[in-house]
Amino acid sequence: MSMAEQSSYLGSITKILKTHWPENRTVNIVCHGHSVPAGYFATPMVDSLNAYPHLLHVGLKHRFPYAVVNVIVTAIGGENSEQGAARFEREVLGHRPDVIMIDYGLNDRRIGLETAHTAWTRMIRLGLAAGAAMILLTPTPDMTQAPSYAGADKGLLAEHAAQIRRLAAENAIGLSDSFAAFQAYAATGDLTDTLSWSNHPNRTGHELVAKELLRWFPAG
Repeated sequence: MSMAEQSSYLGSITKILKTHWPENRTVNIVCHGHSVPAGYFATPMVDSLNAYPHLLHVGLKHRFPYAVVNVIVTAIGGENSEQGAARFEREVLGHRPDVIMIDYGLNDRRIGLETAHTAWTRMIRLGLAAGAAMILLTPTPDMTQAPSYAGADKGLLAEHAAQIRRLAAENAIGLSDSFAAFQAYAATGDLTDTLSWSNHPNRTGHELVAKELLRWFPAG
């Protein structure tokens, strides 16, 4: 199998986003994960309005001015995917999401690839069974893993990014490759310009993530 096509995977959702009142309905997008989608910048500061879930919401409203969209954040700082999977049914599916985005790659280094694979697979299966579209995110930078962003593709962060790509392909769902986007940035610029903390993006970094996510919602 291969991962979903950006141009068509969310076709039914973008159709709703383009629909005018009174035929339209609310679209719920849930961002599930750790401190990055939760909006942590220089810990303990939380800057939700400059984090990618909010930037995604703003971008969708510019692209689809007639849409009613909720971008709901169920992320918890410091959490890994095993913990996120344990509360997935209650705290994610309870919002009746149309789209679920999962972002745990940074913190999953602490639990290992096998445990992370089991947790991500459980969340994917539950989300798909509930009728939601799924988009998996590869990790944003951690400066202790900076060589990975120079194109080396080595280290735990790169290994988790590769596993997340495989999970998207195996389940024919969406992939938003933040890891690759930051690699591309590092090829021409200073990676620290995208960070507010050693492993938390600043506004510039969150804009890179939001830009990749918006590719899944084509206006045309």
